Amino acid sequence: MWAYESTFYQIYPIGFCDAPRTNDGVTVSRIRKVADWAGYLEELGVGAVLLNPVFDSSTHGYDTRDLHHVDCRLGTDEDLAFVVKTLHEHGIRVVLDAVFNHVGREFWAFQDVREKRWDSRYRDWFFTNFDGNSAFNDGFWYEGWEGCFDLVKLNLRNNEVVEYLLDCVRKWRSMFMIDGLRLDVAYSLDHDFIRRLRGVAGELTAASGPEHEFVLIGETLHGDYSQLVNPEMLHSCTNYECYKGLYSSFNSTNMFEIAHSLHRQFGGDPWCIYRGLHLLSFADNHDVTRLASILTDPACIRPAYGLLFGMPGIPCLYYGSEWGQEGHKGAHDDWDLRPSFDEPMPNELTAYIKGLIVARTGGGAGSRALCYGTYRNVVITNKQLLFERVAEASDGAPAERVLVAVNAVGEPFSLQAAELAGDFVDMLAAADDAPLHLDGTLALEPYEVRYLLSGRA
Repeated sequence: MWAYESTFYQIYPIGFCDAPRTNDGVTVSRIRKVADWAGYLEELGVGAVLLNPVFDSSTHGYDTRDLHHVDCRLGTDEDLAFVVKTLHEHGIRVVLDAVFNHVGREFWAFQDVREKRWDSRYRDWFFTNFDGNSAFNDGFWYEGWEGCFDLVKLNLRNNEVVEYLLDCVRKWRSMFMIDGLRLDVAYSLDHDFIRRLRGVAGELTAASGPEHEFVLIGETLHGDYSQLVNPEMLHSCTNYECYKGLYSSFNSTNMFEIAHSLHRQFGGDPWCIYRGLHLLSFADNHDVTRLASILTDPACIRPAYGLLFGMPGIPCLYYGSEWGQEGHKGAHDDWDLRPSFDEPMPNELTAYIKGLIVARTGGGAGSRALCYGTYRNVVITNKQLLFERVAEASDGAPAERVLVAVNAVGEPFSLQAAELAGDFVDMLAAADDAPLHLDGTLALEPYEVRYLLSGRA
């Protein structure tokens, strides 16, 4: 699937486009700013843009009012279609954030319930009790998402609700030509609903051809990811376990943490249950403190990204973090994480990340081992990690092996392992650099990551 061979780039449009935080009812074509970045994203090597909520809402996008039209603060439906078309022209696919677990209090069907109460034909679209009362003194009780009554939980066991949402997906595909969905709080969604949605994704894929497969990526936190990521449900989900292990390993100078998580998920033991799954890996996003702000040693940002792009999964960058943008999750809101930038601000970190993208997926000659390969820990110390990714020969493609070496600290180190004996291509070196011949020892500079390729012959 195309998603497994892509680098994703996440944008939170309301913040990115500097839209008002509260819907003012004024239509301004701000979303076209995303199209202005298409050339930059293509040059960076991005394969897909993930747009957080774009549909009509009251404030932050997750309190939806209407799933049929783009939020006026971002522009019109035609503006979003233009953005998608422009990104496609630059070889970049588009995935939209789909908020199907809940809606806002101003959602049209819930407004009808608030007005007509028991007599509303939409009362069973939600979980209501007309013998109680709400936190907003509506004169009836309803279930809010995780106790947040600004977000009214939808009844996904109601077939009318399900058909409404599935029709929205079909409309988004035909109107905007999107390539997939990111399902908000997928861990809260009814499993039968997800199966129905996967069926619609199959229909959309069949109508367009396998090269345009419609991808479903779920937001999940912890638990057993394979309960949602399987042939009947989602193609992928967010890997929060390794998100935490990624920054924490560098902060505590304990590479055993991330090595344990990666082995637990993808290693060769029988109990490593995620082998063959492609989880969405990330260093930060719109809900968590940015990597540049959470690392105790700022210099660790380069090896952290080197590890992210070398480990199993689909790497996802959060806009601005590729040049080291800072941002702290606040005590009351998350707007510090969701700023607007007049234009991209690439720097040396951006160039380094571009090199990582090229090594993994660049130019149609990316690494099968990094995209699809197995995972095996070779050497683990508190400060260094060496692991192996192997893709077996398949469909005429040769076997390929990549060794990923990480030095997490500011001192040089020499890794020693039998696997480091032989001839290798340094995938992060200049294209005209000569191959390496190693005798079982690899010298690492401070904070250095190396991708050493053998095979592909």
